[in-house]
Amino acid sequence: MRIFVTGATGYIGTEVVRELIEGGHEVVGLTRSDKGVALLEAAGAEAHLGTLEDLDSLQRGAAAADGVIHLAFRHDFSDFDGSLAMDLRAVEAMGAVLEGSGKPFVITAHANGMASEEAVLGLAERGVRTSIVSLAPSVHGEKDKGFVPQLIQTAREKGFSAYIGYGANRWPAVHRIDAASLFRLAVEAAPAGSRLDGVGDEGIAFRDIAAVIGRHLNVPVRSISREEAAGHFGFLGMLAGLDFPRSSAETQKLLGWKPVHPGLIEDLEQGHYFNK
Repeated sequence: MRIFVTGATGYIGTEVVRELIEGGHEVVGLTRSDKGVALLEAAGAEAHLGTLEDLDSLQRGAAAADGVIHLAFRHDFSDFDGSLAMDLRAVEAMGAVLEGSGKPFVITAHANGMASEEAVLGLAERGVRTSIVSLAPSVHGEKDKGFVPQLIQTAREKGFSAYIGYGANRWPAVHRIDAASLFRLAVEAAPAGSRLDGVGDEGIAFRDIAAVIGRHLNVPVRSISREEAAGHFGFLGMLAGLDFPRSSAETQKLLGWKPVHPGLIEDLEQGHYFNK
């Protein structure tokens, strides 16, 4: 298939592009820059110039493809509602040219992004083979710039690695290579209207994550109260105390997906997260 991928030069997108090409697909990746064009061409993909705001460009890319994987998202926490609104417009624009085609359209779930998900589920009733991939909050691996590097930076700055209370709350996680294989399987075979759980580790105790960070940085590991969490972790204060284990058993059964790459603790132990 010829797959149009938004976010194709991002942390997850670059791995998805590689996975698709190795799986025998042609890839057209959305990019806004000459650097992105060079990266895509070096990976064996075709570049499509455009942005999430350029709806005409998104529609041209989607219309010329046999399927779409939508990974791009503006991670602006100062205007997250605006980012969600932008995502909805992009989903609606691409969905409009896919109606009645039977083509696959895979999107990524985002916190409070129910409007985009509802739009995609509606497309499933209008002849589009839609699916929604809900990734674990930690998609880990080389070049990760997400939550775990933030925790490591906080521990460096504060001089200790913290967890909240007993630290028994659990975080799910998935390796980015396993996540990429899930997106490939979704575009190839997910039934219309599918919700897919991108989870490898179903739930790792937060204190275990803090312990590995403390050991590698050679700093103490301490419990802090919930009242101290916001001041210590910043915008991660609430997330650091949440207990939200998740299972991908149904997704694995549906698509034959098997997470096989290192879990988060094993990945942290490899040391690459701690190289400045």
